[in-house]
Order: sequence, then structure tokens, then C-alpha cells
Amino acid sequence: MNYQDFISPQTEYYHLPVPFELEGGGVLTGVQVAYRTWGKLNSAGDNGVLICHALTGSADADEWWEGLLGANKALDSDRDFIICSNILGSCYGTTGATSINPQTGIPYGASFPAITIRDMVRLQAVLIQHLGITSLQLVIGGSLGGMQVLEWALLYPEIVQAIAPIATAGRHSAWCIGLSEAQRQAIYADPNWQGGNYTQEQPPSQGLAVARMMAMSAYRSWQSFTERFGRQYDDVADQFAIASYLQHHGQKLVQRFDANTYITLTQAMDSHDIAQGRDYKSVLQSIKQPALVVAIDSDILYPPIEQQELADLIPNAQLGWLQSSYGHDAFLIDTAVLNELLINFRQSLSLKTFSDKLIGTS
Repeated sequence: MNYQDFISPQTEYYHLPVPFELEGGGVLTGVQVAYRTWGKLNSAGDNGVLICHALTGSADADEWWEGLLGANKALDSDRDFIICSNILGSCYGTTGATSINPQTGIPYGASFPAITIRDMVRLQAVLIQHLGITSLQLVIGGSLGGMQVLEWALLYPEIVQAIAPIATAGRHSAWCIGLSEAQRQAIYADPNWQGGNYTQEQPPSQGLAVARMMAMSAYRSWQSFTERFGRQYDDVADQFAIASYLQHHGQKLVQRFDANTYITLTQAMDSHDIAQGRDYKSVLQSIKQPALVVAIDSDILYPPIEQQELADLIPNAQLGWLQSSYGHDAFLIDTAVLNELLINFRQSLSLKTFSDKLIGTS
């Protein structure tokens, strides 16, 4: 599979001149970062906005978050210098399991080292520095992207001015870990898995497709599936319509994503814990940036109780509600509502900044 076919021609690449040390102790050499930008960086370098993408996403935020990018929208390239980089470990341009290992001359495959959310963020920070950005007005992302947002606030408080973590949590729950493990076991059970040392011609397609079917069932909601499918029967396929739908999405992912990458990224998500042995409550209370925490009322993967916890513990946080029947995926579907939440949040930040300046000059 040539994943380059799924990368926008507008994508740019940054090659790290030095080895990149991983949190777990490994070292990657010749690391490449794929990224997209919209707008222009101002002379002070302080109008940056960073978008962090989710599990199978890419740097092409204008495609999967079109409802948020554009004139008079929450992320406006006439005002903002918007950046979205493909995360470490992915297969859409940034170094990952499908990349060539410079030590061996062949793709990493199963030998790609374990990575963490912090590794992803630290690599993004190298890119941000390379681009000359001195301040990020907002760091925003949903799901896996939201995990990165929280780490950005903690690792780089001097750069990040505000955050918007969406449909996410400060640490992966047993519920999410269990679902991820079931998906990985589906991949492992595929005869073509071969311990992750499969060939490009014979990838574990069925296992990856089943993993995606499981994931899609958690990305939506009971109401969403009931309203859309009910007990409709697909006479052509001779099965329930919901079965055809899930199979379609399973095959669709197989055509654009890599199984080793799926394993790498879901394991990184499972290891996610912003406290890392510290007191969880205290770590969240140490986040000082203004935060818009967005919860989706029908989300069964990252239920609202987790966003409520974030909003309760982050000192300068507000909880925004995305009322939707679409479940976890609502942050990618109901973007008009999300856009309004973000516009209001950013306007409140501007008003506070203006008020602070008035107080400072009085």
C-alpha cells in the first residue's frame, strides 16, 4: 500500500537534523514530520493555532474539519497561522511503522518502537520551533488529539495560551483499554499478521477490518444506529443493514491504513496518563491556561463524566456541550455546533485580553 496516495500535495516535510529520543528510552534517527499550514505567521510569531488529529487522521485538517476552518469560522487563516502535523507513528508522512528504517533500509514494521502521547507532542514542539512560532493562541483536538492538547498545556505552558480538548480524558480508562485490546486481538488473529512481519502484498486485512468494525460501534451511539438503521435488511447482501455498514467501514480503513500503525497508536493511547505516577488531581490543577473542555452527551467511548472531571479540576476551564445523537464521532460530524462553541470561547479570550490591557494601563 502506498500511503503517499492519501497525503495532500500541499503537505510539507521537516526532517530532524538530530536523533529523536523517545520517552521509553528508544532513539529514532532521520525522523520526518509531515505537516500542513494555513494563513501566515505574523512578525511576532505569536498567532499560531495548532490542531492535533485523532487516531486515523492526517495533517489534512481542511478535509476532516472543514467546518471549523475558514473565513469568520473558529479557525480563521486571515487571523491565525494554523498548523496540523501528522503524528509520530502514523502512516501519513511522519515517521512510523511504514517508514524506512535508515539502519536497515527496509520498513520498520513490527520493529517500530513503542511511543507515547508525550513523544508525539515533543516532536510537534520541534516542528513549532522550526517554524518560528513563539506562541500558540490555541491548541485544539479531539479524542487522541485531545490527549495531545492536555500534554501540550503541561509540557509547554510558556508557549500555549489556551486549550480546547474535545471528547477526551486525562488518562485512558479500563473501558477504552479493553476495547483497544479487543481490536488488537482481532488483528493478531489474522493469519497474515505474522507477528507484525507481514508483507505489503498480504497484510492482515480481515483483522484490521474487524478492528475497525469494533471501533465504529463505539464511535457512534445506540440512538444513531437505531435512527439510521433500525432493523433494516440489506436484501442484496442478505444481512442486516448495520452489518453492511460496519463491513463497508472496515474495508474502507483497510484501503487507507496500516495494521502495525493501528497497533502502535492504540497502545500509545492506552498508555496515556497525564500524571505518570504523580497525583492526577494535582497535575490537572496545575494547568493554568484557559480551557474549553467539550463533552458529547451521547459519547460512549469517552463519556461526559470524564470531561466533567477535566473541567472541574482544571482551574480556568469551562465545559461546553455538544448535544448530538452521533456519539463520539460528533466532533467530526456536528461541526457547526462545535464551531459556535469555539468562536464564543475565543471571543471570551479576546475580551479578557482587552480587559487585562485596560487594567494594566489604568
